[in-house]
Amino acid sequence: MSRALEIAQAAGEAGEIPVGAVIVDGRGNLIAEGENRKERDKDPTAHAEIVAIKAASQILHSWRLYECTLYVTLEPCPMCAGAIVQSRLGTLVYGVDDTKTGAIRTVLNIPDSAASNHRLQVLGGILESACRQHLQAWFATRRLQQKTTDSKKTVQS
Repeated sequence: MSRALEIAQAAGEAGEIPVGAVIVDGRGNLIAEGENRKERDKDPTAHAEIVAIKAASQILHSWRLYECTLYVTLEPCPMCAGAIVQSRLGTLVYGVDDTKTGAIRTVLNIPDSAASNHRLQVLGGILESACRQHLQAWFATRRLQQKTTDSKKTVQS
């Protein structure tokens, strides 16, 4: 999870919502990383989890990631939860609950729903405080920047 936080930091510095993800294989070897890239790639599907899943599938030459574990700093959204189930990941470890769009345990529970054809082991709350603080600080900075921009626009008008 520490590596996922480092990746999230880099994403935030690039102007993305700071979410990072890593995938390790059954032996604990890091095989793929992903960070949010929606803004840079102009792609609504470029969430950290999707980027990491695609990379892991290419490296393993398989879309089935049974023995892999995905670590991600924020609880996955419905799209990512669906991709996690579809990729047959063995385990999901996430940092902080997403009270708006969390689709693993908080708002929805896609892995345990009748629509899921794969059972996923889930561990939430890992490095929760660090993940939460990182996201909150990024959003606070973003809001402050927006206020400053809005103030400048008002003065210029």
